[in-house]
Amino acid sequence: MIAAVESYLAVRRATGFTLSNAEYLLRSFASFASDQGQTHIRTATAIAWASQAESLAQRHTRYQTVCHFAQYLRVEDPRHESPPENHFGYRKTRRVPHIYSRDEIKSLILAATKLPSSDSLLPKTYAALISLLAATGLRISEALHLLVSDIIPDGLLIRKTKFQKTRLVPLHDTAVAGLGRYLACRQGAHRGGDHVFISDEGQPLIYWKVHSVFRTLVKSAGLKPAGSRWPRIHELRHTFAVRALESSPAGRQRIGQHMLALATYLGHVNIDATYWYLETTPELMRDIAVVAENFVQGGRP
Repeated sequence: MIAAVESYLAVRRATGFTLSNAEYLLRSFASFASDQGQTHIRTATAIAWASQAESLAQRHTRYQTVCHFAQYLRVEDPRHESPPENHFGYRKTRRVPHIYSRDEIKSLILAATKLPSSDSLLPKTYAALISLLAATGLRISEALHLLVSDIIPDGLLIRKTKFQKTRLVPLHDTAVAGLGRYLACRQGAHRGGDHVFISDEGQPLIYWKVHSVFRTLVKSAGLKPAGSRWPRIHELRHTFAVRALESSPAGRQRIGQHMLALATYLGHVNIDATYWYLETTPELMRDIAVVAENFVQGGRP
């Protein structure tokens, strides 16, 4: 079965997937099945192997990985069983995101400008980074991988991101001006390199370091945690999406079109990920509730 795992991984990677976690899991499953003398996937074996994980989420991930593998193998060899989907009954829950107010975003940017720095570039870097995330809804990884050559007259060229897709993100004139001012400061500080957002040493910002600095900025800006959970940098993306939906044109048909445009802009591979933002958009949720109630009572949807 190891040979089948290698074939599966090669095919998927040829289409742009990295599959580092899937590789580890499938190798483990193949070894588990081989120890039982099996050369084909059996549902009972998949369940037994997946059940070794400690948490429900981990068991679900292990099981679903085998399910996808089995679907691939059955195309050429029906002797492989096809385990039924979601055997463990797992349902993903999402953390309720913090939606930043305009004043909170301003406070974060102001706190960034006060960061200690050897030559004052780092405060400008973080102020520009937070401003861009708030204005575009980019993933933090997309912003950190952004190259100077990716800034083109039509906007930002976001190359092969989370789902191996490249997309163009148009910028508002104010975002263009702000980014231009930062690049001018960067050039004035005689910092080279291809990446847009760099440290005082001229090196690309590191993902974990950015999160650590952002936590400091959150506290400096006077933001408070919800229970034990502090606002996160990724929630600037949530905030952008929610504000975009709140400002969508009236009329449910036009909102649907707006949702499709937003999914494309954000780089979602599945529009379900975009519809989830409705849960944190009270105004639109009220509209949906009113329409649903009218429908249940026999009115027009």
